[in-house]
Amino acid sequence: MIVEAAQARRRLEPDVRRGQILTCAVRLFGERPYAEVSTTDIARAAGVARGLINHYFGTKKDLYLEVIRVMLTIPEVAVERLPAGDLRTRVDASVSWFLDVVSRHSTSWLAAVNAGGMGRDADVERVLAQAEDAAADSVLVAVGLAEVAEHREELRGMIRAYVGLATATAKEWLNRAALTRAQVHLLLATTLLAIVEQVIPTIVAPAR
Repeated sequence: MIVEAAQARRRLEPDVRRGQILTCAVRLFGERPYAEVSTTDIARAAGVARGLINHYFGTKKDLYLEVIRVMLTIPEVAVERLPAGDLRTRVDASVSWFLDVVSRHSTSWLAAVNAGGMGRDADVERVLAQAEDAAADSVLVAVGLAEVAEHREELRGMIRAYVGLATATAKEWLNRAALTRAQVHLLLATTLLAIVEQVIPTIVAPAR
């Protein structure tokens, strides 16, 4: 049993080290532009050899793309933990979760959505688009539309537009302080409810 436990710990070590590197990269890329963060900085902050960054992530850019992906992807567990109530309850909880996350990691999240000053880099654009698609799918799950196959791309397009609104609204709150959290919550929850209850039924309703 002791040997098995030791082996299990050794198997976990790479994941722990990878997590340490990623956590430090999220913080540093949130604090400084991409060009001002080196792999040496990240390795020093994580307490690992610089070669481990290449081992786990590849290049500095590969690590940065992973940071964007992590900051903008809604974990499955977040959707699974939503309350099993009515639509309004789940929408309210979903918006609360989103606002909690972006406020807790505001500098890193803002750096990710703004692509850290890298401009229109093709790889960054690809990761941002993938994150947007994944977010749309997660929202569809949250509002109970995951199994709707008809007009699927139209539904995803609507929710992607909503994700864009959520991002822009959160930036108004965090960057400009033009809106309060309560105002952002009201806007996002009301809009999502309207999309699900009023707009989507006109698309998926059977033709008469």
